[in-house]
Amino acid sequence: QRQLVESGGGLAQAGGSLRLSCVASGTIFSINHMGWYRQAPGNQRELVATITDDGSSVYGDSVEGRFTITRDNAKNTVVLQMNNLKPEDTAVYYCKAELKIYFWKSYHDYWGQGTQVTVNS
Repeated sequence: QRQLVESGGGLAQAGGSLRLSCVASGTIFSINHMGWYRQAPGNQRELVATITDDGSSVYGDSVEGRFTITRDNAKNTVVLQMNNLKPEDTAVYYCKAELKIYFWKSYHDYWGQGTQVTVNS
């Protein structure tokens, strides 16, 4: 089975930290971008952070300087370290990965089921 599995969501206090992990499993030839998006009730889904296979990263304006994205290619894992959390960070966080299953096939986007992050004042 091919899937993205997220973990690490939960409850934090303002100013605290959480660490999210996403693991891609199944038949995979290569992974280009991996990253995190989030969606709060009434809002559009927005970029949190994304990272390429060589370590180049992009952050959303609202999280830059507070969040750090890293990647372990050997384990097909992307990690989002979230520091100095704010109540407005409360959202469902979704892992996204651009996967090529076989070398002769094209890349496609895969999404995890999402994990809830709640930050209290």
